[in-house]
Amino acid sequence: MFKLRKITLFLLGLCMVAVLCACNDTKPVEEPNSDESSFSEELSLDQEIVVGIAQDLGDSLDPYQMTAAGTREVLFNVYEGLVKPNKDGDFIPAVAKELPEISEDGRTYTFTLRENVQFHNGTAVTADDVAYSFETCAATTVDTALGVAFSLVEDIETAGENTVIIHLNEANADMLSYFASIYITPQDYTEQSTHPIGTGPFKFVSRTAQDSLVLEKFADYWGETAKVDRVTFKIYEHSATMMSALHAGTLDMATHLTIDQVRTINEDEYNVVEGTMNLVQALYLNHAKEPFDNELVRKALCYAIDVDEIQAITSDGHGTKLGTSIYPAFGKYFDESLADAYLYEPDTAKALLTEAGYPDGFTMTITVPSNYTPHVNVAEVMAEQLGRVGVTVNLELVEWSTWLSQVYNERDYETTVIGFDATTLTAGALLNRWVSTDGKNMINYNNQEYDALIQEAKSTTDDVVRTQLYKDAAAILSETAANVYIQDMADFLVMKNTISGYQFYPLYVMDLSNIAYVN
Repeated sequence: MFKLRKITLFLLGLCMVAVLCACNDTKPVEEPNSDESSFSEELSLDQEIVVGIAQDLGDSLDPYQMTAAGTREVLFNVYEGLVKPNKDGDFIPAVAKELPEISEDGRTYTFTLRENVQFHNGTAVTADDVAYSFETCAATTVDTALGVAFSLVEDIETAGENTVIIHLNEANADMLSYFASIYITPQDYTEQSTHPIGTGPFKFVSRTAQDSLVLEKFADYWGETAKVDRVTFKIYEHSATMMSALHAGTLDMATHLTIDQVRTINEDEYNVVEGTMNLVQALYLNHAKEPFDNELVRKALCYAIDVDEIQAITSDGHGTKLGTSIYPAFGKYFDESLADAYLYEPDTAKALLTEAGYPDGFTMTITVPSNYTPHVNVAEVMAEQLGRVGVTVNLELVEWSTWLSQVYNERDYETTVIGFDATTLTAGALLNRWVSTDGKNMINYNNQEYDALIQEAKSTTDDVVRTQLYKDAAAILSETAANVYIQDMADFLVMKNTISGYQFYPLYVMDLSNIAYVN
């Protein structure tokens, strides 16, 4: 017998956005649950690894409350959806045993669940848990990247223990990507924010504020179990402290290092792995502050910046130049020609500044989170370059919590260097945040043509048309110099030569399930 569940769609104000790289909210950090025994099995723990990360997990660990890219990055190991992305960006079955059956009109998705999937607390996953997860996400999510998904879901049916039927009010070619971001959690469990339970290859053990997050291999995982027994994510909010730990050999891995940091690593002990960050690094401009409300000034800043020089100085030429809020992993949506929309032309920059009423330049502040060395390094080079055209830059280095509250939440800033990533492999994940009414529009961008294109892209069922609409919207960000776009940064990871198996993904995630000790 089918059970019909109607999702309450109150998310009319939500639209899909990216979550900024290394962003969290200002909720108090939860202390770890002292009773770990019920969640921790008797493991030999012969094979443990310690991973250095730059950011404390300052927000909730609940999959629908976490907003930080850094939090989502590590909890990718704990949570799974009906489907999940692999390293190639394809979607593969996860909690579902196969990809869904899709009706001819594209509006009905039928999922059959695996029969042997367990939550980390030992209970079996049922269709009711899936329906509950969808409903909970719809009712509580703070990740507006899922807003589009729930505006499309009409209702959910459960058939027995293992079948879930999702009806849409219209077809959408990106639904598998959305389904991958709706993590399946046990129904009526209320401690996800402090003691999360998922179905992934690792389970939560403990969290110590500003110190560490500990995960253990989930022995009853439905798929191939993780190859190490325990992972401790060690938090270093000051890069010098992390580097000291690497030099002392106390870390097995460290992520998101700069080329200068990599050069200091002991090559006899560590291997260097290079990938991409999968984010849009830019000098983000607050359009609510003068003179950044002036398009001529914004264009002048674009012409004053030499991205090739930035990459040469900060990363030995590594990284991919960008010209808008889309990075290469987005394939058909990425227009590489936009990277050359503003070539380095300081004379043009000076002429535009004069036309805008600033013949002698002006003074501006770039506020940068001090714990993110790659962003600080780029800001320093940009400051020197802008000085060549008469723009004096004051660099304001702040603690992460200050940056979050002052810049991201309160929008009390002039400019900042940061990176934005995407929660799903859909163009809206990066572009929707710049809609004028979006709550995450921290630059206060307001362009009615852009808003209309994004809205049309959301509503069309034609994938070819949707793709072009998103590309047109991305082009508007370039044409109006919404921000000074820089790059998708190269990502350097170091790992001891006693371990191997790390794989980069086209999303900002860290999959440790394949890490293994070398025999």
